[in-house]
Amino acid sequence: MASAHLAHLRIPFLLGLLAISTGAYAAKYQEIDVSDGGTIKGKLTFAGELPDNAIEKIGINKNPDICDVDGTGYREVVWIDVENGALRGAFVFIDGVTEGKKWPDAADQKYIVLQKGCRFRPWAQVVRPGPLTIRHDDGPTVLHNINMREMIGVEKGRVVKRTLFNFGQPEPGDIEKQLKPRRSPFIAMNCESHNFMFGFMMAPAHPYAVVVEEDGSYVIDDLPPGSYTVKAWHPTLGIQKTTITVSQNEVVETNFSFSR
Repeated sequence: MASAHLAHLRIPFLLGLLAISTGAYAAKYQEIDVSDGGTIKGKLTFAGELPDNAIEKIGINKNPDICDVDGTGYREVVWIDVENGALRGAFVFIDGVTEGKKWPDAADQKYIVLQKGCRFRPWAQVVRPGPLTIRHDDGPTVLHNINMREMIGVEKGRVVKRTLFNFGQPEPGDIEKQLKPRRSPFIAMNCESHNFMFGFMMAPAHPYAVVVEEDGSYVIDDLPPGSYTVKAWHPTLGIQKTTITVSQNEVVETNFSFSR
């Protein structure tokens, strides 16, 4: 009886933990018409020397005719991409926004993960949860096997990866999947057939998320006036955050500086 009673008490407690862990990601987002919205812009930079593991060299031992386009025999995986101080391959997003601008119309926006040259293209992208196209464009001699995983616990620095889907794609063409992360918008992907193919995505509940440009800059616009938490996520360097307040038609600049 005692154990049954304790189990009964643990159920709401565990549900409470789940609600905390899902956080703003689980919140319902409402699309509204935004007029005279504010804009947040800025730049991500990297200060100091890059760590030794910023670039990893992995030998190409499969499909060298397609994968080894440089003829070097290995692939450089750039985990931390910096040029002229600009940090690339990172995301900036608003955390906890519950209403705002509409997502691009589904008829005009098709989200695609392209596998070409034994690379995921692009390395980083923002997608809307829902239909996702996995495209194999490397020819009939190449077998790809995409493993896409939801990264839970990113903000706590203790990541657990939950598989969203993992399947082989032996023939060129498109396969349609439903991308349905449950607890986190952060997503990692790799190819089980080629151990040098990696990529990252964000699939947030709202459209206020972007990948930074090649110069590290970003713009998030059409934001309803109010106070927000802005976060920058780099898949290797982690997350930084700040709080801003934006008024109608106001442009607020928010920069982030990462280091080793």
